[in-house]
This record gives sequence, structure tokens and C-alpha cells, in this order.
Amino acid sequence: MIEELKTFITVVEHNSFTKAADIIKLSQPSVSLHIKHLEDYFGTVLIKRSIKQKKISITPTGRLLYERAKHIINILEQTREDLKEYHNVIRGTLRIGASLTIGEYFLPSFLGDMIKKYPELKLEVTIENTDTICNMVDNMELDIGLIEGMVPSGKFIHEYFYEDNMVLATPYNYYKNNKKFSIDSLQDQTWISREEGSGTKEYLNVFLTSNRISPKNIIILGSNYAVKEAVKNGLGITLISYHVVKEDIKNKQISIMPTEQKYTRHFSCIFPKGVVMSKGTEVFLDMIKNFQQ
Repeated sequence: MIEELKTFITVVEHNSFTKAADIIKLSQPSVSLHIKHLEDYFGTVLIKRSIKQKKISITPTGRLLYERAKHIINILEQTREDLKEYHNVIRGTLRIGASLTIGEYFLPSFLGDMIKKYPELKLEVTIENTDTICNMVDNMELDIGLIEGMVPSGKFIHEYFYEDNMVLATPYNYYKNNKKFSIDSLQDQTWISREEGSGTKEYLNVFLTSNRISPKNIIILGSNYAVKEAVKNGLGITLISYHVVKEDIKNKQISIMPTEQKYTRHFSCIFPKGVVMSKGTEVFLDMIKNFQQ
């Protein structure tokens, strides 16, 4: 049954018996037989086949089984890893996803400590923007996601693990740096922003809206590095994590405009609901919540 479910998942994800056969190294008749066994067992048609057009379509019951099958396989694989870890040796593979600020400026030093402590645990790291990481966790392509934006309500289990300081970053010799701060001084300015789906852009949007700031222009860039380089070169100002610009501040390439209040956001760990957490995920979560940056 396990192999039949794995075959079925592969057929659905690639929408093809032929592609599935190539991927799992089985003959096409064997793939068809696996699907037939499942249809006989569950008493329903899972995949409709069009012989003339050589196309397939997944039935509603097929979609339901696909979602349940992913959970079943995930639980079985995690159980296998947990049994391997029975004698307190943490091994296996942990698939980690991180949004860009976390992945570029927070995660490397943390992972260095974790590898030293758990050398037999293999880490696979994906760094993308917040929306992409959320989607990958939801599709169970990742065991854990680390994001800097708001957690979609009801979709995930989540825990905060770090409070991040956000700062108003300006070019080093920006003409308003020495003036008394006021929200009015931020009106009609060019702002540098990350792309849609970024947690940093999400926070900037909230900041501008809540303070009723009307930008003169917004320049959208696809990475933290591009944003800070734009600020350094006088293209505009931005609200960004202190981690991104702290070296540039030390090197007198970027300045921080003092504000009347402190702006912070939380970094969050997210997990898919209904999935048993592996031992590797548990030790990762415990370590990152106690990590001192």
C-alpha cells in the first residue's frame, strides 16, 4: 500500500503516468497497476484517463486521497527517522526554509552552531521570500519555515523565536538626518521597497499606511542587498532590518534616522498542521528559540 500511495502522489504531481514511471523507475503498466489497486481498495475512481487525447484528470476523490496520502507518507517517514533516533542520535534530513532577511543575516551563524552539535543531521536550506516559504511549508516541501512577515491565520502552527529591530535607513549624508524627526519629514520622499511577497515590504506598507505617509515614488527591488545599495547610492530611503545595514552603518555608508518610537517585528517558525514533528525539528526549534544573535 505504501508504494502504491507513493506512485499515486507522483502521478498526481506530474499529471502523467509516463513521467511518474520515469521518476520512480517503474514500467508504465506497473504504475497503472498501482493506481488500479488503490481504486479497487477504496472503491472509487481516482484518475480518469482519456486514451484518445492521452490525458488524465484527477477526480474529487482522487484529490482527497492525494492530500491524505501526503500526510500518511510524511508520518511514516518521520516515524522511521524517530525510530532511528531512539538512542538519542539525531540524524536524518531536516528541510528548512527561510525568508531572505533571516536566511541571509540570521541563519548562517545559527546553523554553524547546530551542525557542531548535531553532525549527523543533514540540513537542506531553501531561501526565498515569505510567501514562497509559506507555500512550500503548506505543500509539505519543507519541515519548518522561518519567516519575517505575518503568519497566515489558521494555516500553520507557529512560534516566535526572535524580535527584529527595524530602522529608517538613509544615505549617509542625507540632508534630513540632522533635523528633528517628524512624520511630516518622511512625506513626499522616494522609498526603496522589496518585492510583493516579502515580509519586509509587508512591514513597510503597514508603516507607511499607519503613519499616513504619501511617498513621492516607490522603487521596488528583489533583494535586501539591492535595497541597501540603492539607499547607499542616494536613490531613496527605506525601513529595513538593522541586521541588513549594520555593517554599512559602521562603514559610514548608511545612516539611521532617529525615530520617536521603536519599530520591531517578530521572526516566526511555522509548521504544517496535522504533521508529527520529527526529533530533528524539535531540537532545531529548541535551539533557535534560545539562540543569542
